[in-house]
Formats: sequence, structure tokens, C-alpha cells
Amino acid sequence: MNLTKHWAAALDDYVIDLAWSPDGAVLAAASAAGPVTLFATGNGAVRHALPGHDDGANTLGWQPAGALLATGGQDGAVKFWDAVAGQHVATTKLGGAWVEHLGWAGPTVFAAAGRKLTALRADGAVAHAFKDAPKSISGLAVQPAGGCVAVSYFGGVCLWDAQDFVMQKEFPYNNGIQALVWSPDNKWLVSGNQDPSVHLWIPETDIELQMSGYEGKVKHLSFDHTSRWLATSGGRDACIWDCAGAGPEGREPGMLPHEAPVCAVAFQKDHGLLATASQDGVVQLWSPERKQPLRATVKMPAPATKLAWSPDDRHLAIGSEKGAVYVLKTEG
Repeated sequence: MNLTKHWAAALDDYVIDLAWSPDGAVLAAASAAGPVTLFATGNGAVRHALPGHDDGANTLGWQPAGALLATGGQDGAVKFWDAVAGQHVATTKLGGAWVEHLGWAGPTVFAAAGRKLTALRADGAVAHAFKDAPKSISGLAVQPAGGCVAVSYFGGVCLWDAQDFVMQKEFPYNNGIQALVWSPDNKWLVSGNQDPSVHLWIPETDIELQMSGYEGKVKHLSFDHTSRWLATSGGRDACIWDCAGAGPEGREPGMLPHEAPVCAVAFQKDHGLLATASQDGVVQLWSPERKQPLRATVKMPAPATKLAWSPDDRHLAIGSEKGAVYVLKTEG
């Protein structure tokens, strides 16, 4: 397997978020300075340059079926954009806190700003304003099946029904949570933690597992499409945990060595390759069973901020601290 350069572009600041459109035809890239750029996958041409958020952008997310893009910013607002026409559709102000997390569940987008979680319709109307979390929301993850939304904060994780907006469950965790992810089969809910550790819940049965021993905070998590392999950051090794059966507790993880701390991990959507990035600018591809890097290794002039696979797994988008966006094509 090789990675070849498909195209590259430059934003005006740190690339804070990347997301592919559901059909894979467009890559949205948010600059920390505020603007959002829509690039054509085929040649990197700018489809639309959206003004984004005046005080800085934080996050973006595509409506699962459609051409609507939601963005959240430091202005405390969620904005909706028609990505085909490149036009602003609606703005919903959520207060003074930064909107740092967005997640779509069907036609509803969930937005987290400070301690507030809000459900919004595609026209920007507020569907529901949830009771405030005990602390600032640090992570948001929509269950792949769409049934519930998990939010984390210092002290635990809360699960909300995505349709009725009622609380389903609450899991205490007496530490800071840095990242939150569901497995594709909806079984596992996983947090990467400040303590530093990884904590796993099976919400259906209330089973909890924990793996510790990391060098530093675990800020990056990714499941493969089978829900068996969980990749995590947390040091100079990316860890691969086997979540088959009863889960990874008590098992030895696969260790994928890097020359510098790992700053991003991303499994393909429907295939088995894992992309990792480290602070020295190196991006590598791995097969989790082999625990060896494939020939595809790329050295960038700045560390990656985001890794994002296209829906068909043919392209890997990389955002960097210096504002460069790279799109690489897989071959072989």
C-alpha cells in the first residue's frame, strides 16, 4: 500500500477540523481563525470559501444525508450552510461559551457549548435545550445507530435519547475526559482520559473496563469498522486494543512505535488500515494484525491536527498546525 499526494492547499491558520461530505465529493476544512473552505475532492479546487465564524471556528459536521454543513465557533453560535450553493442558511446563538462539539443524529444536530447541550433542527430552530452538565462538556459522541448521544464532562458521562431527549443513563468517572467515541456496532462507549487511561462502558449491560499505564493524556481514539480494534494515542506508541468478546481488559495491546508523541489516529471507514500521525510530522499506515508500518509513510513540515478518511477510503485528508491541508490517495 502506498500513499501518493493528490493535492494540497493552504488555510490562513491552524487546521482545527476536517470533514468529508457524505458522498465524498467535497472536503470541508475549518481554520482556527474562523473561515471554512470547501474543496473539490477530485482536484482540490475551492468550491466555496465560507466566512465561518468571526472569532474563530472550532468544529464542523455534515448532515448525514444531504448537502447541509453545520459549524460551531468561538462566537457561541452554530451556523448552517448550503454546501452546494455556498450560502449561509441559519445561525443559532447558544450563549457566550465556545461551541466546541457537534454531532448529527438523523435530522438533528447536537451542539455543546460550555455546560450546555442543545438539539437543533436543520433550519436552526431549537428542538430541545438540555439541563446544564455539572461541568463543561469535554466530548460528544452520537451512537452510530442514532439512538442516543453521549456527552462527557469532569465527573462522568451522560447518555441522552436522541429522539425524546430524556436521560437514558449516567456513568460516573472521577477525572477529566479528553475524548469520547462509540464503536460502530454500538456496543462500546470509550473515553480517553486525563489520568491517563482509557475507560470502556457497555451501556446495555453497565459493564465497565479500564486500561491504564499511558505516558500522557489520551486525547485520540478510533475504532475500526469491525469494532474489534481500538486505536489510542497517549504517548510515543499508538496502542491497539482487541475489543473482541469480553473486551480488552487484561489483554496486552499492540504497540505501534513512533519517534515522537502520537497526535492523531484514524481507522478507515470500511477497510482495515489505520493512519497515525506524530508530532514530528510523520504520518504512517498500519495493519492492526501485523503491528508493522506499511510502506506508506509521509513526512510533513508540521504536525498533523486532524486525519480524516473519505467515505470510500480512497483518500486521506490531513490538516496541519501551519494551515496546510493535504489529500493523499491510497494505491496498491
